Amino acid sequence: MLRMLRGRVSDRVLEAMEDTPRELFVPNRVRQMAYQDHPLPIGDGQTISAPHMVAIMCDLLDLGEGMRVLDVGTGSGYHAAVMAKLVGPEGHVYSIERVATLVAFARKNLSEAGIENVTVVEGDGSRGLPDHAPFDRINVAATAPKVPEPLQAQLKVGGKLVIPVGTCYQELLLVVRTEEGFEMEQHGGVVFVPLIGDHGFQV
Repeated sequence: MLRMLRGRVSDRVLEAMEDTPRELFVPNRVRQMAYQDHPLPIGDGQTISAPHMVAIMCDLLDLGEGMRVLDVGTGSGYHAAVMAKLVGPEGHVYSIERVATLVAFARKNLSEAGIENVTVVEGDGSRGLPDHAPFDRINVAATAPKVPEPLQAQLKVGGKLVIPVGTCYQELLLVVRTEEGFEMEQHGGVVFVPLIGDHGFQV
């Protein structure tokens, strides 16, 4: 599954994914499909992203050792676990999820996988986590109508944010904060569940 990504994403990302047991982050009923390259249901209408999408988003973020990362949309915790490998023991991932049952599921999965540098918080991901800001990197695994202003505000100068934006058609954006403002790059069409919250879609 990861072989097809060689040359498209960095070896560091592929090594982090190979070192993260994806089967621990999916429900038992779909565990046999854990390494297939498509999204899988994890309950409460949510999904775990396809492996190639996790790889692409991590690669765009260019995660380095010691970075402080905000992960919006914890889901089962898999994406946070891969990013935790990339930032290393000196780095930390703060992951926020609005669905309480998934918060518990992710915490259990991360514990079983031996991942210690991820903190899972229940809350509105579109607001970010101002108490832990600023962040070197922000990853958003749900589509928003536009880039939420609180997330932009919590990004360090020089920091990077990856987020899908759109409704019927979604575009994966890389947002870079500069001294002058924000630069945005488009990285193709994607399909994600909606980001529900004050600065996302309304329920």
